[in-house]
Amino acid sequence: MRRTRPEFRRPVRRRWFPNVFWLTLCGFAVFVLIVFLTRESAKPTSRSVLSKRTYKQDMTMESLNVTDEMLNPDSITRQLTDQISLAKAYVVIAKESNNLQFAWELSAQIRNSQILLSNVVLRRTPLTLGESNTTVRDMAFLLFQAQQLHYDSATMIMRLKARIQELEEQTSSVTDKSSKYGQIAAEEVPKSLYCLGVRLTTEWFNLSKLQQKVSEKTQIGTKLKDNSLYHFCIFSDNILATSVVVNSTALNSQNPDRIVFHLVTDQVNFAAMKAWFTMNSFREVTVDVQKFEDFSWLNASYVPVLKQLQDSDTKNYYFSGNNDGGNTPIKFRNPKYLSMLNHLRFYIPEVFPALNKIVFLDDDVVVQKDLAGLFTVDLKGNVNGAVETCMETFHRYHKYLNYSHPLIRSHFDPDACGWAFGMNVFDLVEWRRRNVTGIYHYWQEKNVDRTLWKLGTLPPGLLTFYGLTEPLDPNWHVLGLGYTNVEPEVIDNGAVLHFNGNLKPWLKIGMDKYKPFWEKYVDYSHPMLDQCNFR
Repeated sequence: MRRTRPEFRRPVRRRWFPNVFWLTLCGFAVFVLIVFLTRESAKPTSRSVLSKRTYKQDMTMESLNVTDEMLNPDSITRQLTDQISLAKAYVVIAKESNNLQFAWELSAQIRNSQILLSNVVLRRTPLTLGESNTTVRDMAFLLFQAQQLHYDSATMIMRLKARIQELEEQTSSVTDKSSKYGQIAAEEVPKSLYCLGVRLTTEWFNLSKLQQKVSEKTQIGTKLKDNSLYHFCIFSDNILATSVVVNSTALNSQNPDRIVFHLVTDQVNFAAMKAWFTMNSFREVTVDVQKFEDFSWLNASYVPVLKQLQDSDTKNYYFSGNNDGGNTPIKFRNPKYLSMLNHLRFYIPEVFPALNKIVFLDDDVVVQKDLAGLFTVDLKGNVNGAVETCMETFHRYHKYLNYSHPLIRSHFDPDACGWAFGMNVFDLVEWRRRNVTGIYHYWQEKNVDRTLWKLGTLPPGLLTFYGLTEPLDPNWHVLGLGYTNVEPEVIDNGAVLHFNGNLKPWLKIGMDKYKPFWEKYVDYSHPMLDQCNFR
């Protein structure tokens, strides 16, 4: 039979009753579920947060003797603990205020409270109000008294500020005294050194054999001018220190017979120095001793330092210290800075006119390697070979010079690298050609009022050799053994160890850990040293 087209079909009657029933049933079920969940969420939590601790937390609390009651902010134990903390702070304030009786009462009450808390921890039961009432009340009474005594934070801050200021003033005073006494100790001549000088001078004038021995050494004259040899110079009045430099250089040299030491001292120590280096030998090292008073060219008309010594203001500054109320630090007033033995380093070409190259050594150094290599160092046309010290910012030019002065500011870079005297290689040919001594004279005359720099020979040296200094390998010259700590590996690698600073190794104030580097070159069994009670 042929089917009719869809649009001509008779519509089927739909049955709505079953659908409505099932929809109503589902809605009721959802409603019941929502009500049930709402009532469950409204129920109070039966377990506290503390009861949900993990096993790790329980073990931690067990090791610290912490109880649940102590962690409760409303607990008596917590209140008592807070009282103890506050009382401890008041004990400090009471002692600071010199109220020792009140501090003792607080301390006693703190002990009582701590005993009570210890018992609670041991028995693992909460602290009751009855057993703690007396302790809490007594502590509260003392804390109230502390508040009445104005032991509050603001008062304590003011007192601490005043105390800090007082301590800073005391520290400043102690530091100033320490600096003065340290400077005085560093400048003193030990009795043993004084004794050695006197005995050697006596030996020199009493024993004609010593003077005859010097006159017999005719071959020395040729060595003093031989530029194929290794020439060293030392300007010093310290016999023993100079002897250590010569001895350590000789013992560490592969060719000691090629070494010539030129020693220059003053009239007072000339005989003693001459006697010591005549009666002792140093592995065939040639040693010549002179005194600067014999240099006819060294006079006030040529040397600015000698000219300044004739000035009354300079004399007052260095020898009286009364012209500025004592405001200038004592180290700036050391007369040694006007000593010709210090400034003679700027006249080396005049002192040794026949030499072309020389190594300058201070008397507070120790040589522990062969220094022959210094004479083959290429200075690249410069005059001075020195180890730079600008690894730190405080060793640059601005540390030593007054850059508020226009003459300094316009000629020198404040960040230029400083270097050290104590072990220097000088090309005397270039020195003479560039008239370096004339440069030194210029700056020394400009500083007659001490406005360019305050003290020492290093500042004028920095000005004089500015642009004329060739940096050397730092291992040639290790500094700091007279005032600071130096790394052991740096000392081991150093060719020359310099005890620059106040803590010289021949003084009692010298650094004990560095003295052995110096003392191993001193023969304490020598009769002269034994008689003068060295060691």
